Amino acid sequence: MNPWLVAAALAAFSTFLIHTFVGGRLIARPLLAARDLPRVPRLTAYYCWHMVSLLLFGLAVALAWAARYANPALVVASGALAVAFAVLSLGLISAHRVKPWHMPQWALFLVIAVLSAMGLT
Repeated sequence: MNPWLVAAALAAFSTFLIHTFVGGRLIARPLLAARDLPRVPRLTAYYCWHMVSLLLFGLAVALAWAARYANPALVVASGALAVAFAVLSLGLISAHRVKPWHMPQWALFLVIAVLSAMGLT
């Protein structure tokens, strides 16, 4: 059992829980209730919210699997996704001049990426 990948899987699962329960209450619920947005774009954004939920859960499962059954390609793919999501978040923060702590997902994905990389050594 690779302890770095166990930690990465736990970080991904924690991110899933934060996204689902904290973000759901603070972001998804108000988005769904926003009647000033047209119905189809609002539901599409809500659909994307759930896609991210599934992806985060899948990332946790993939990293847990790789921790138990050595699979470097799965770790690289999972880590690359985490890096891409961190970069995307930082890009949005920069482009839209948002304070980094208002969109903290970059830090959560960075932790997953670093732990995944440590698991490859």
